[in-house]
Amino acid sequence: MEAKFFRFLKIVGVGFKARAEAEGRLLYLKLGYSHEVELTVPPAVRVFCFKNNVVCCTGIDKGRVHQFAAAVRSCKPPEVYKGKGIMYIDEVIKKKEGKRSK
Repeated sequence: MEAKFFRFLKIVGVGFKARAEAEGRLLYLKLGYSHEVELTVPPAVRVFCFKNNVVCCTGIDKGRVHQFAAAVRSCKPPEVYKGKGIMYIDEVIKKKEGKRSK
């Protein structure tokens, strides 16, 4: 399969990990929940994990690649106070300031 479209996701957080199995057909995410999140990859998309905190979604159909990357990101979207979660590599998160104590 000739891969033309890519979408890289970065996982930020202590203990957050990803692993791909079954030749890029299954994606397992450890995101701080009591269980692993298991995602089945659509037929036109492949998934690769570089290290255990960078996920690459690739394929020949741009719509499906971006749709699956959005589905992965929606499992744990980045939060604005600490920046933890799953975000795109080129995404910039504006961090908010927490409560101020007197």
